[in-house]
Amino acid sequence: MLSIDLRDARPIYEQIADGIEQMAMHGIYQPDEQLPSVRQLAMELSINPNTIQRAYAELEHRKVTYSVKGKGSFISKDCQQLRIRKLSEIKKQLRNVAEQAVELGASRQQLIEWIQEKGE
Repeated sequence: MLSIDLRDARPIYEQIADGIEQMAMHGIYQPDEQLPSVRQLAMELSINPNTIQRAYAELEHRKVTYSVKGKGSFISKDCQQLRIRKLSEIKKQLRNVAEQAVELGASRQQLIEWIQEKGE
């Protein structure tokens, strides 16, 4: 379920787009699954339908969804490719951070321990 955090600095439409994207990448939404209508989601979240429309437009721009005229928005089949691309980006970021840590004197064992702390 989507949740809106009014204390979050991100605009509401972006929170919605990020939430739907995360659900699609985690398999909660399957490829070709239809999203709720703009009106339906606006009522569920008690927000302006224009905000939902903007979120859906953002999702389409990100290639997370596609729209069918008169039918609605659907999860893209390319969503798994997006997941793979995001994981690749994270891997690059981790490498950069690890290089910085090593330059500052962190050992390989420390890096492993820091990563393992996330699981605890």
